[in-house]
Amino acid sequence: MERYEPPKPVFAPYVRGKRPAYGLSPAQVLVLGFALIILIGGLLLSTPVASRSGVGTRFLDALFTSTSAVCVTGLIVVDTHDNYSLLGQLVIITLIQVGGLGFMTMATLIYLLMGKKINLKERLLMQEALNSLSMQGVVRLARHVLFATFLIEGIGGVILSLRFIPEMGLAKGIYYGFFHSISAFCNAGFDLFGGFRGITGYVEDPVVTLTIAALIILGGLGFTVIAETYRFREVKRFSLHTRLVWMMTIALIVIGTVSIFLLELNNPKTLGTLSWPGKMLASYFQAVTPRTAGYNTVSIVDLRPATQF
Repeated sequence: MERYEPPKPVFAPYVRGKRPAYGLSPAQVLVLGFALIILIGGLLLSTPVASRSGVGTRFLDALFTSTSAVCVTGLIVVDTHDNYSLLGQLVIITLIQVGGLGFMTMATLIYLLMGKKINLKERLLMQEALNSLSMQGVVRLARHVLFATFLIEGIGGVILSLRFIPEMGLAKGIYYGFFHSISAFCNAGFDLFGGFRGITGYVEDPVVTLTIAALIILGGLGFTVIAETYRFREVKRFSLHTRLVWMMTIALIVIGTVSIFLLELNNPKTLGTLSWPGKMLASYFQAVTPRTAGYNTVSIVDLRPATQF
């Protein structure tokens, strides 16, 4: 008589660093999930209703845009404002938010809003997505990530909206404010000002440039560093990770700002025609944005070769 064996689970328990005996590992699920989101985003962006012309965007261009948005890269082959309709722009900012947070964190938000219980399989995926060493407390960690993200993006969105509303009107000002706040905090670098010129029109505007720069820095620090910095009075001493991140961030910004200022000071196509406060502001912003943000307030093409290097 053959020995009875119970059916094997589709999703086996996962131990970090070891491949499970059955089914897909959390890492494989995350990769496939991101690939699926990119594909869906590309299909949506290629539809006629997502383009200003009503003709539709070439699928390869739409797929590139979707990939750039989900991977929060900021590279574009067609201008976001000039090519995509309001619906297309909303698809892009949604892809940026999903890519910035991670799709499992977004899935957690949906579960929480629906009151759905998060099971073991989903907790394992969240552990991998959040790079947590333990499965314990991953749901609470995801809640904190969501709260911090929406709080920072909300504050940035309000500040930028107050700046844009007098210039663009109420609805457009609020939309532009929150679009660029999300894009900056997620370090995506997508903008809606058209013509591939970025935010060069605000090169001497301290509200826009300092707000976007602050969002870029906070988004680049990561939630762990932000949380530990916020709780400094409790922890008393930063971890090695937090100390290294802050030291390198400050050093790169200071060195970058001084270097760009000195190299571009007399360049008539970049800093040469700006006021002295404008020169410092532009140098600082351009030192912050290479950390993967993709924004620019001066023409990258016109920077001197040494600065580009």
